Amino acid sequence: MADPPQANLKTLLVGIDAGCRPVLDPLVEAGAVPNLASVFETGAVGTLTSQIPPWTPSAWPSLYTGVNPGKHGVFGFLTFDGYDWDVVNATHVRERTVWELLDHRDASSVVVNAPVTHPPTEFDGAVVPGYTAPENPDCHPEGLLDDVRDEIGDYRVYAPRDADEVDAVEWYRRLVRMRGEAFRYLAERFAPDFGFVQFQATDTVFHEFPGDDAKVRAVYEAVDDQVGAIVAACDPDTVVVASDHGMGEYGGHEFRPNEFLRERGLVETTTEGDGMPTWSTIADDELQGDDTSDRGGEGSGAADVSAAPDPSPRGGGASGALGGDVSGALERGMSGLASLGVTAQRIKAALDAVGLAEFVAERVPTDVARAAAEQVDFPNSTAYARDRIELGVRVNLAGREPEGTVAPEEYERVRDEVIEALSGVETPDGKPVFEQVTRREEVFSGSYVEQAPDVITVPREYDEFLSTRVGDGVFGPPSEPYNHKREGVVALSGAGVDSDADLSDAHLFDVAPTVLATLDQPAGDHMDGSVLSPVEPVGTESYPAFDAGERRATDDGEVEARLAELGYLE
Repeated sequence: MADPPQANLKTLLVGIDAGCRPVLDPLVEAGAVPNLASVFETGAVGTLTSQIPPWTPSAWPSLYTGVNPGKHGVFGFLTFDGYDWDVVNATHVRERTVWELLDHRDASSVVVNAPVTHPPTEFDGAVVPGYTAPENPDCHPEGLLDDVRDEIGDYRVYAPRDADEVDAVEWYRRLVRMRGEAFRYLAERFAPDFGFVQFQATDTVFHEFPGDDAKVRAVYEAVDDQVGAIVAACDPDTVVVASDHGMGEYGGHEFRPNEFLRERGLVETTTEGDGMPTWSTIADDELQGDDTSDRGGEGSGAADVSAAPDPSPRGGGASGALGGDVSGALERGMSGLASLGVTAQRIKAALDAVGLAEFVAERVPTDVARAAAEQVDFPNSTAYARDRIELGVRVNLAGREPEGTVAPEEYERVRDEVIEALSGVETPDGKPVFEQVTRREEVFSGSYVEQAPDVITVPREYDEFLSTRVGDGVFGPPSEPYNHKREGVVALSGAGVDSDADLSDAHLFDVAPTVLATLDQPAGDHMDGSVLSPVEPVGTESYPAFDAGERRATDDGEVEARLAELGYLE
């Protein structure tokens, strides 16, 4: 006889990365996701408007803290120290999470696969970190990952990078199953009041297999199976389903603000390896096992491996398998191609099409690949887009940036110039590229607004794809045919939920205060969201201030390579 359900779970939050009505509704109609359909049909369901920017590393922290990025401090996959960068982790989230607030109220939680939760904090319960964590993450309590693996047989954060197309989809399904099995084991062991399980594969499948409805359905069917199994095993009083953003096809163009700004004399470029990371440098660093803890020093975005020891027996470096003379000739040739707009990104796309990208990355010396990767020269530029995920332009301000070129008294004039120029830009077919170009303080509020781009650029209907690349024209076809949209999904079902309530104004920031209300706990008075109308509010409280400890470096080449392969790092 099966074990009885764990009746103590009061609220279950199911996170579906990139979940949205245009994707889910056809699956519901086809009968492919009966368990999610049950939540939608018995409860209240609506569109959940995401934040700016609507991307995983910033949006999930906003969802589980209830505050905007200006308060929690994460604006994209990367964090910057001057011109140097690193991948964000939990120490960059400078706000208390829902489970930490619940701990303050003597309520326990189990959290599985939530992005940007590594390294974990201590609280009453358990956490297995998700996206941006290393493959073998630290968990809370210490040693928990070994316990999970002993119990369910295996647990991974990511699929193996060498999986072929068929295996990749099967791996997505396995990862989904691992999330569900791990959550059920931990829910039984810790008997939490609150549970949060997040599924990332629903986003990844679109980046890896855009437009492949069969693969999307296979992943969602796996998620639905696990949602059903969790609900059956844990019998939560209330189920909340929420996403961080939506997903859809891009029908517009790729716009390259750095190339646009270069034409106006605001951006300088280099092929010397300074600037943002590219596919070529990350792939080479990761494949050759290079130490990524050194970001290449002042003005550099990628580790300088030109002086790295020869990684025998493969023979990398400038004088490895190809030999110094041949390498030098290749480097000069690639640099010449870069001046004509033939960038490493375009070469990588062509190699991908014939299955040779990894082969070449293993054999082409770093200096050769870098010669074709024309990049923004941060120290010598006036204003630039650092990271396309940030949706904005940073001013190279003297006294703030290590080699700032813009005097403080010129700051507002430069911002005005950038706003005016970008506000008027149109696509080749006469449509505006942006629906909003404005100062960051018009979008964000809080102690960490200073870390945001100085000018925020919101693409029109998120149908125009932004890229930080240079040397390849101002416009081009989108690098990815599918990408993030701002309209996600939210649904609530169960005890105390008014299934007829209106969710037309639901926002990402509302999820955290709503979850607290389902547990009869007050929202934080500092939160930017409100309790959604299907649930009765419990008031607000001034929770203890966030205890800001030191930020830790991620410095994980494997994580960087995965982000590059998914198009988040160009």
